Amino acid sequence: MDVITHKCPNCGGPLTFEPSDQKFHCPYCLSIFTEAEVTAFEEQQQKARLADETTEAVTTSGGSGDSPGDTAASKSSVSSEKETAASATMELYLCPNCGAEIVTDATTAATYCYYCHNPVVLKGRLSGQFLPDKVLPFAVAKDEAVAKFLEWSQKKWFVPKDFFNKAQVEKLTGVYFPYWNVNAEAEGGLNGTGTSIRIWIVGDIEYTETKQYSVRRAGRFKFRDLVKNALSKNVQQKMVASVQPFQLERAVPFKDQYLSGFQAEKRDIEYEKLEPDVEKELKGYADSLLRGTVGSFSTFVANSSHLELRDQQKEYLLLPVWLVTYKADDQQKRTFYYAMNGQTGKVAGILPISYKKLGLVSIGIFAVLAAIFLGVAYLI
Repeated sequence: MDVITHKCPNCGGPLTFEPSDQKFHCPYCLSIFTEAEVTAFEEQQQKARLADETTEAVTTSGGSGDSPGDTAASKSSVSSEKETAASATMELYLCPNCGAEIVTDATTAATYCYYCHNPVVLKGRLSGQFLPDKVLPFAVAKDEAVAKFLEWSQKKWFVPKDFFNKAQVEKLTGVYFPYWNVNAEAEGGLNGTGTSIRIWIVGDIEYTETKQYSVRRAGRFKFRDLVKNALSKNVQQKMVASVQPFQLERAVPFKDQYLSGFQAEKRDIEYEKLEPDVEKELKGYADSLLRGTVGSFSTFVANSSHLELRDQQKEYLLLPVWLVTYKADDQQKRTFYYAMNGQTGKVAGILPISYKKLGLVSIGIFAVLAAIFLGVAYLI
């Protein structure tokens, strides 16, 4: 498997994607490139590499036209494939920049080298059948995400002080999570009984009129952008789901350059596993829409309903989320998660509570109330 770093065409430094201007930045020579420029440069590099490999094959096997970093990446590919057979959960690669070991689990597709902090993309993880159809690039930069995180959390009372310290804030990580996006067209119908009740009084007599109607409704439906999680290890699924919706019309055809500088996960939930739940959810939406057209009966009882999906299209997407975790310093050692939509800035999460702060405030309130009570008693 290829372990690659997208490099600056000018100085060879590692490029990272900057959400603020949707371009690629080099932290060394400060050059800025568009996606088209990076792609064109890498295509030229690929052609030159193939030419070198062809020349090497014709001559001898003793020489090598690859750089030391490329050799390290090639060796890591061989070793990683061997280790995959031995372990289905953890795999080892070599950083193409410093040669240090990078240990990942089976779904990680982009990460950092823990030693030189070089952004790396495990290209083989997002290829073939696992190649995403589209990616929604980050639009919220880390500085903005940190500011929003502090603004959101500092408004809350009784939050531990270490939740706001620099070390904690620096844990904020941009992650591309895998999702299935479903568009569908369908035809459906609903049959039921509507009851209309009218009550009036004449003199001392109350009259009740009851009418029943056979109700039939039918329609054609177009469903757009039903987003379903495609990662089983995403333990914070509910929280990540709560930062939706994403503006999916801004998604672009997938290119792994957008992953540079972020972490990314590949899917491990296939659509076939989700399909029964998707159909059930779509049927529920259709049923709700049809019921909304029934009218103002006193009661309505559905006797039967059906939905036939005519055209179902699915897309494999990578969507951006800023994520931070916090492990509480208590007996339970609970872990708290904070998430932000990497495109819209919508936030979600559960904050930890400092029981020390809560206790001090409670004692203070008790002391104030006691003083007021004693003062009133003294006056009396």
